Amino acid sequence: MNPSRRHILALGGSLCTVLLAPRRVLAAPVELIEMRGTARGESVWFAPRGLAVAPGTVLRFVNRDKGNSHTATAYHPEIFDRARRIPAAATPWDSDFLLPDESFEVTLTEPGVYDFYCIPHEMSGMVGRIVVGTPDAPRWESAAGPSDDVSQTVLDALPPVEEILSRGRIEEDTR
Repeated sequence: MNPSRRHILALGGSLCTVLLAPRRVLAAPVELIEMRGTARGESVWFAPRGLAVAPGTVLRFVNRDKGNSHTATAYHPEIFDRARRIPAAATPWDSDFLLPDESFEVTLTEPGVYDFYCIPHEMSGMVGRIVVGTPDAPRWESAAGPSDDVSQTVLDALPPVEEILSRGRIEEDTR
């Protein structure tokens, strides 16, 4: 059977439709981390304060505290000369001050443990920990240990890596 001109044109048109159709773009997963506080401001926190994610996940920090501005800031020498508490190959971030309902996004690609804090509320224990990937990943970097750069209050507020990996997310404040 010889294809007719009509069949060839139909086949060509169908092929063009398939090739030129918009492809479904696989977007990176997005995880929400809220900045929260009580109405009178006596307590402030990140929710969740511990989170396990895959490399390439986008974190969206949103200030849901109507009474305070907050930051999401990585512990890193490039930011206020703090001791590094994120993987060495990772890019540090600082959201700057976020007013209520403002947000900031960062994408974490390097496997390991990322500790972050709110600049004005760090000493109140407003800190969090993100675990990217798993300890068996190439280039995995474990959590930083105690240092003179962070208080015992901060260290006590950071959830253990093993708990984050087993539960996936730590919402509640167990302090």
